[in-house]
Amino acid sequence: MATSFYHDDAPTMKKHTTAAGYSNLLNIQALFLESDSSKMNFKIIDEAVDGDVTWIKYSTDYDPTPGVFKLIQEDNQWKVDMEGPHKRGPF
Repeated sequence: MATSFYHDDAPTMKKHTTAAGYSNLLNIQALFLESDSSKMNFKIIDEAVDGDVTWIKYSTDYDPTPGVFKLIQEDNQWKVDMEGPHKRGPF
């Protein structure tokens, strides 16, 4: 079952993000509260894995410039980490 972070599902979002990532995603989510997530057209363009870090390059209809987010493995679970994905990413 897919999980949506677009409909006030903060507990699930917190479970799948680092502490810094959670705070940042809450701020980003506030920007899109009125948006219809089904019209987002989220697409993964590329991904790169390096041990316990994975970078995801993606596009949406909201921004013509592709974005990048980072996943880190924490407590045997992959979590979104919004803190500095550009610091050492391959994209």
